[in-house]
Amino acid sequence: MKIFLKKRYSPRLAIFSAFLLLIGIFFIFSQPGQLEADSLTAASATLSNPRFSFSGQVDVGASFGTIAINIKTAGNIADKNTNHLFPKDPIAIGPIGDLTVSSVVDTDTFMVGIGLTVPVSDSDPIYATQSGTLTVTATTANNIPANGDIIVTIPDPATNVNDGAPDTAASTTDNGFDFNSITTTNITCPTGANWSVTSATAGNGTTGHKIICTTNAEVLAGTSLTMVIGDGTQGLINPAPIYSGHTQGLADTYTITIQTRDLSDNVIDDVNTKVAPIEAVLVSATVDMTLTFQVQGVATGTSVCGAAATVTTTPVSVPWGTISTADVFRNAAQRLTVTTNAEDGYSVKIEENDQMGKNGKVCTGAAASEALSCIMDTTCNVGTPCSQSVASEWIDPANYHGLGYSLQNVDGSDAAFLYNSDNCTATLGGGTGSFCAKQVPDQEVTPTAETKEIIMSNANPVNSKDIYTCYRIAVSGTQPAGYYYNKVKYTATATF
Repeated sequence: MKIFLKKRYSPRLAIFSAFLLLIGIFFIFSQPGQLEADSLTAASATLSNPRFSFSGQVDVGASFGTIAINIKTAGNIADKNTNHLFPKDPIAIGPIGDLTVSSVVDTDTFMVGIGLTVPVSDSDPIYATQSGTLTVTATTANNIPANGDIIVTIPDPATNVNDGAPDTAASTTDNGFDFNSITTTNITCPTGANWSVTSATAGNGTTGHKIICTTNAEVLAGTSLTMVIGDGTQGLINPAPIYSGHTQGLADTYTITIQTRDLSDNVIDDVNTKVAPIEAVLVSATVDMTLTFQVQGVATGTSVCGAAATVTTTPVSVPWGTISTADVFRNAAQRLTVTTNAEDGYSVKIEENDQMGKNGKVCTGAAASEALSCIMDTTCNVGTPCSQSVASEWIDPANYHGLGYSLQNVDGSDAAFLYNSDNCTATLGGGTGSFCAKQVPDQEVTPTAETKEIIMSNANPVNSKDIYTCYRIAVSGTQPAGYYYNKVKYTATATF
């Protein structure tokens, strides 16, 4: 016979069990859990100078005074050619700093501006350092409490993290930026009086370089923060390319970490952003050295040097024609135009093979006159005579005959002297000259030819600068009849 006992219900036990359950639930939900950091938004990291540093090695060695440097083309070396080395790059070779690349000869040789001051050895380092600032920007997702901070971590190389020289390694994992002795004075914190630099610490080969700015007041979510690492006097030194697997023209990418933290250094927000150093591009072109010189004729009636031209010239002739009236000026001109890109400008000189001789005869000596069947070079008016080098006023065709010239600027101020120059006033006792003239330098004069005269010049490059060369002639009533001529030459010279 089975006996069944009925379990007795206990209200007190039920109440106690319910109480324990509530306590457990309260305990579970009241425990502080670890907050997961949100991501900073609008984050960026920008290098002011994204160019790789150059890191090579001397091949064989070089003696004192050497200016041509050869580099190694194989081995665990970042730069095994000169493709990333440009003229005017500052460069250090072995123990010698403050050198400058003057030119790149070929893929494994470059020239320095001055000779080596001490010999260098095989495998000595060659550095062309590139440095600049790093600007990081991010927007907070959560509030930063008072005495919280923002910390930026920059990749450091495995060794030599703070020696002021660019670094390289087999991969970006072991490579990074040299801290270059940056201190807190070279750091710019986010704007606002509540921010200040707490520390700027070089890495140890694994930790990364760390820069911290601290706020003494709460910073609200949605606030944009900008930090600048480095300044005009001290900046991060960019890495050289990695020496294994790097392709020129393809950036090596490095991760910059930005975090905000509370006063206990718990991370509030964080983000990883990238920077990508790469080789610079040398944009080059060779511009031909140019000199364009043109002589153009001037038509009758054109106003030149204060008078109307009485004959029409061509680029190759000043045809006075038949002079039937004595003691009267005839005027003519040619227009000279110069264009050159010469750094030191140009000059145009004038000369004549001889004075105008009847049928081209030789007019011996500077004073050959009509008695020798020559139209002599003018001596200008009474007073200081003009010569090939001295200008004087010439306005009297009745008493002063011959051939002479003056100058007028068409544009610019390249003429060597002017027809209305003040230096002609001494002849006339004051006022501005009306036809300040010179003789054309005579190459026949013996024993020494007269010096060619500059009639047009400029110390800089010019584009289409023009002057008039104004010729004037007058003969006396006793000038022997006949056909007279000589040859005038212009010589244009550019100084490159």
